Amino acid sequence: MKKSLLYIMSSLASLPVISHADSPYFSLKDGDGFKRFSISVGALHVMPQGKAQAFQVNTAVKNGEVSKNGDIQVDTVLNNLNPDVDQAGLAAALKFLGFFTGGNLPADLSGSSKISGLERWEAQGTGLEADDVTTLGMMTNYFFSDHISFEIKAGIPPKVDLQGKGKIYAPFSAVATPQIGKLPLEFLNIDLKNNIFITDLEAHGPAASARAWTPAFEFQYHFGKTGVNKFRPYVGLGVIYAYFNALEINPQIEQDLIAAGHMIANIKEGNAGASLEGKKSKANPQVDLETTDVIAPIATVGFTYDFNNKWFAVGSVSYAHMKNETTITVTDATHGELIRSQANIEINPLLVYAGVGMRF
Repeated sequence: MKKSLLYIMSSLASLPVISHADSPYFSLKDGDGFKRFSISVGALHVMPQGKAQAFQVNTAVKNGEVSKNGDIQVDTVLNNLNPDVDQAGLAAALKFLGFFTGGNLPADLSGSSKISGLERWEAQGTGLEADDVTTLGMMTNYFFSDHISFEIKAGIPPKVDLQGKGKIYAPFSAVATPQIGKLPLEFLNIDLKNNIFITDLEAHGPAASARAWTPAFEFQYHFGKTGVNKFRPYVGLGVIYAYFNALEINPQIEQDLIAAGHMIANIKEGNAGASLEGKKSKANPQVDLETTDVIAPIATVGFTYDFNNKWFAVGSVSYAHMKNETTITVTDATHGELIRSQANIEINPLLVYAGVGMRF
């Protein structure tokens, strides 16, 4: 992506050299009173228009994977019984058994579980949306003629908050098979099903933040004529490049994701009961946030108003159709990648600019 940007900039920079001097559109000869360069500074307000796109979640637990349950509380089993299946008799038997075991099913009795639902799912109603932000903008123009120019838009890279939408749940289901010693008791299979809460993306302020670098490169056509029209509207078309760094995730959401990493690691370690009970595993889950760079089209309408032949005011509204992909991973040195969550962020910003400039 960065190489592509370099190629684009190099090509655009070479245009004044390769343009024919006698062209009515690209002239290297000054004339008609217009000045070759202009620069302006002002307020740049960015208003993202996109809507949250659901997270796609993958974990290291494959559908049909079998894990030992380990020690597990009877109440944990009862709280995760499949509500769509009549298991009243089984529930009564578990309560009776728990009376004699102190409410605990030891590993040599709890058996194992065949787990489903955690390999991949879409967390509907979730996602991230970028906040509005205002920064100091700067626009530089090179005029090929009195009507056609090439503009570079830039600004002080602002910190952008990403607001979370919705709650993420893991759609856990399993068939647990108790055992006596090493003998599985399949006729006592327990049907488990529950949506396990992972995190609330809205509860703790911005879900994440990033520093946004968004230079734009645009050809513009200016109506009117220098020295005749003080007010000159213009239109432009080009590309915008977005790069994000200084990525930070909300500390509470990070802790929730670490807990989810322990849940997956417990299953991989043959301790599925601890997973349901929210206990820590032997793993050391680490959370990482990444976003992709993007190049997108941008269109502008604006105007300049000349105070004199040197100073002018400028205002514009631009729209860029862009989205990027955000990836959150939870990894561990022993187990590798435990969880991968991906969501597109529709940015689609309106960029409103008002400033004062100078021609030379």
